[in-house]
Amino acid sequence: MDQKLKAARPSNGISGYGLARISCFFSKLMWSEGFTISGSPLDHALKLWPDANPSRFCDVMQECSDEMKQVAGRVVRLMLLSMGLTPEEMKRAEEGTRVDQLSAVLQLNSYPPCPDPNRAMGLAAHTDSSLVTLLFQSGTSGLQLLRRQDQHGPARWVTVPPRPGALIVLAGDLLQILTNGRYKSVAHRAVVNRNHHRVSVAYICGPPPHHKLSPVGKPASPAPCLAYRAVSWADYLGLKAELFDKALASIMVAEDSRGDEGICC
Repeated sequence: MDQKLKAARPSNGISGYGLARISCFFSKLMWSEGFTISGSPLDHALKLWPDANPSRFCDVMQECSDEMKQVAGRVVRLMLLSMGLTPEEMKRAEEGTRVDQLSAVLQLNSYPPCPDPNRAMGLAAHTDSSLVTLLFQSGTSGLQLLRRQDQHGPARWVTVPPRPGALIVLAGDLLQILTNGRYKSVAHRAVVNRNHHRVSVAYICGPPPHHKLSPVGKPASPAPCLAYRAVSWADYLGLKAELFDKALASIMVAEDSRGDEGICC
């Protein structure tokens, strides 16, 4: 632990070792820890391994980020194309979401074996602030998604079993905003295992921090017509840090009070 704290994430920073940022909203500690990479991890890596050459670690993290960025950009474009947008709407939607514009962090997560999994949570339920999150998980199961109430039953948690070579695509809050609610951000959590150590790697991506995203296309709900006001990722992260799971609802706007924010139905 003393060695890890040498690379601790500062309270006002992004990169480094530490607990999940959502921990402050829960009274119980989560059975996990993580290392966040924004940009080059070299400075932190030198603190963690002062007697070793961390260049291979840094090279692998950079290669992972580069490849994930390409996949994320293609996935977001395909999701937008599926909405049947007009050429003008598509052009506006692509502003800030093209591959060359995406910004991201790489989150390395560790979930050690837990002696009593029924009394602990690896990562509490939440949605990501991102456009999309690409998640790789090791061979130990732990990711669960909240399936909304439907004709098959009430809302319930479902486990996403690991599949070799597969990436999981999680829609984030910014995607729900951009698509006017057509794509919903997915609530997810991580449970722990009594005998096995689980790790995961999350590529959490969005537009440039200060680029404002506005909804495009028809809204998911025909009546009443609800949309979202334009917001930047940086500003939305501030809302999320203050309001947590109420952040998305705080920027919803009714049709008769939308004004000229570029939100269309």
